[in-house]
Amino acid sequence: MIDNISWLAVYPEIVLLVMACVIALVDLGVQSPRRTGTYVLTMLTLAVVAGLQAMYASSGNTFYGFGNMVVSDAMGNWLKCFATLAMMVTLVYGRPYAADRDMLRGGELFTLSMFALLGMFIMISGNNLLVIYLGLELLTLSSYALVALRRDHVVATEAAMKYFVLGAMASGFLLYGLSMVYGATGSLDIGQVFKAVNAGQIKHQVLVFGLVFVVAGLAFKLGVVPFHMWVPDVYQGAPTAITAMIGGAPKLAAFAITMRLLVDGLLPLAIDWQQMLGVLAIGSLLVGNLAAIAQTNLKRMFAYSTISQMGFVLLGMMSGVVQGNVDAVAAENAYSAAMFYVVTYVLTALASFGVILLMAREGFESEEIADLAGLNQRSPLYAGVMAVCLFSMAGIPPLVGFYAKLSVLQALVASGSTAHLVLAVFAVIMSLIGAFYYLRVVKVMYFDAPLTATTVAAPADVRVVLTINGALVLILGLMPGGLMALCADAIVRSLAS
Repeated sequence: MIDNISWLAVYPEIVLLVMACVIALVDLGVQSPRRTGTYVLTMLTLAVVAGLQAMYASSGNTFYGFGNMVVSDAMGNWLKCFATLAMMVTLVYGRPYAADRDMLRGGELFTLSMFALLGMFIMISGNNLLVIYLGLELLTLSSYALVALRRDHVVATEAAMKYFVLGAMASGFLLYGLSMVYGATGSLDIGQVFKAVNAGQIKHQVLVFGLVFVVAGLAFKLGVVPFHMWVPDVYQGAPTAITAMIGGAPKLAAFAITMRLLVDGLLPLAIDWQQMLGVLAIGSLLVGNLAAIAQTNLKRMFAYSTISQMGFVLLGMMSGVVQGNVDAVAAENAYSAAMFYVVTYVLTALASFGVILLMAREGFESEEIADLAGLNQRSPLYAGVMAVCLFSMAGIPPLVGFYAKLSVLQALVASGSTAHLVLAVFAVIMSLIGAFYYLRVVKVMYFDAPLTATTVAAPADVRVVLTINGALVLILGLMPGGLMALCADAIVRSLAS
């Protein structure tokens, strides 16, 4: 017998699953090559789901369902709301691009996108090791198919194969690590895992061995060094609309499962996993920023940029516990800073890819940095949006990327650890190096001669959403308090539950 609380915990997921199946069936009768009806129905569904998640999150309630296998809390509901909005924005940007490349022959783009989002929801809500893994597999399998959606495109097919092979290996790492955690603690329930580890009733060597594999699996999903090999190849080879999808909402889900597994389940082992995250963060900041300088392909540059940005997220995650001592205020500040960082990064990345998609046209991929030459002369608005995003990623005030970096650095310094202080200085130096390749793109847009005199045209919905997206990067930089308070409140309620 399933109680009402169980249904309430997964009600948005049920709506999303039912509508994904309905849309797949309805699309069979759609004749329009641009799939307008399917697109509208998909967007309406996502809008309803986002509204439900915002309503759940605003209530601040935490409840469990299906025998504690899923949890509905403020952090999870806000992340699911943001992931849904990110998917909506991605589909708005990507639909014209997909239509020009015959990627809408069937409704697979919309259906697979909804199933990928459902996988993110399950990952975010999972309170059981196997439920988290099932959500992860649903997301990754949908992503493999989306990358290969251009069946007649050799580069996209190659990227999908690389993604599949490396993704399968990473899933194996994570599953093996989770099996070791189960073997050491005797439970798949994250709450029970925490209690067993905290009580010391565990096989410590087995648990630490499993922790190594868990962190490796999480590192792959975040795309951090040395598990970053797939990121540049998949970003470059995938159709740009799918690159935007992979570089957006899934980052929120990856952050969520990192919180669920490491903080909610394995916090007593923080002294072990923090050292691992520190090494991953250093490698990501170093390799990501230095490798991005050598890139001429815009999508590949953004791939290495993502690697360095995720390094900052890991710095926030590792600064919540100092020398094994859990301080509630320090933990809340650190994890809320990491959540704020990943949310604002997704917002900025979406606008960046929106401009790249806008520049692409039928038969031409706007993938090289040189393709943006003289964009300011062709379209000052879109050049301005891209410049705002690049300055934000570089951490230049008063944009939201600056405040995101500042909040992470404050959490590191506030911990009082000398090692964390050194890491903060290192992160600042890497950010200064990283500013070079962002500013190089701005220079090309504003000071190089345009390759063509044609103006950049965009459908009305793309133009409106892109303008709002770019404006939010600036507005949230000038007034970050609201979103930061929302993240802090979500983390406090999640940790309290």
